[in-house]
Amino acid sequence: MLLFHDPQCADYGSARQPEQPARVVQAVAHLRAAHPEWSWQLPPLADEAMLLLAHTPELLARLQTPPDFDEDTPFFPGIYDHARRSVGAALAAMECALTSRQKAFALMRPPGHHATAGQAMGFCYLNQIAVAALAAQQRGAARVAVWDFDAHHGNGTEAILDGRPGFRFCSVHQFPGYPGTGTRNSSTCRNWALPPHAPRATHLEALRASWDHLLAFQPDLVLVSAGFDAFAGDPVATLSLTREDFATLGRWLAASPAPVAAVLEGGYSTELPHLLDAFLCAWEAPPSG
Repeated sequence: MLLFHDPQCADYGSARQPEQPARVVQAVAHLRAAHPEWSWQLPPLADEAMLLLAHTPELLARLQTPPDFDEDTPFFPGIYDHARRSVGAALAAMECALTSRQKAFALMRPPGHHATAGQAMGFCYLNQIAVAALAAQQRGAARVAVWDFDAHHGNGTEAILDGRPGFRFCSVHQFPGYPGTGTRNSSTCRNWALPPHAPRATHLEALRASWDHLLAFQPDLVLVSAGFDAFAGDPVATLSLTREDFATLGRWLAASPAPVAAVLEGGYSTELPHLLDAFLCAWEAPPSG
């Protein structure tokens, strides 16, 4: 397993927010200790040309000046470069998947799937999965699929990719819930909305249906918005997945006929290091049968 991580991603934020430095610091410490054989690389800083594939020049300028964007998305000095590092990690993971089918995970913050073309929101400043998807198509991947299993709808990713030929976006998420979207389908975007406290079996059925729908698209590349806040003990959602369920998702990725790269989105419980461990170990293992 190859992980893209820059320790600078912990250099901003507040312990008063769920999306805080400790979530990644603790995850990195656990994974490094548990899996010394895994490879770690420092991601590059995404350049403006890549960012403009998905975002407006106005947003890039706005990210470099106060005030806050919303209650959940404060302005921090240097946040533009922090977000660019996160995009850079997603791009690097995508390149590894496309060029050598290397299983690569971007273990960074901030997350990105709520950021739209022109708006930062919901802890997200730049949409790294959307940038990586558009860059992959530019690199020759004719059919790019994005699978989002975060507890919250990837509204920004959907808004950026919706209606673009050659893309398929699938999201499984809680509704009602932030950001209040994710109940409609289109020719390129498909949503599975789950009620709060949805039974675990119901959630897994939706995840399987979304994964099968995505594979039926016959993508040349799968990009995953891997959010771990659907865990039963997460403080920001009310869903019911277990550690073993995230291992199941990893096993599905391991069996994918298309190359796969993934990025960290949400996940705010103290169990995040162990959820990541289960998911990545299962993804790394050869598919059974």
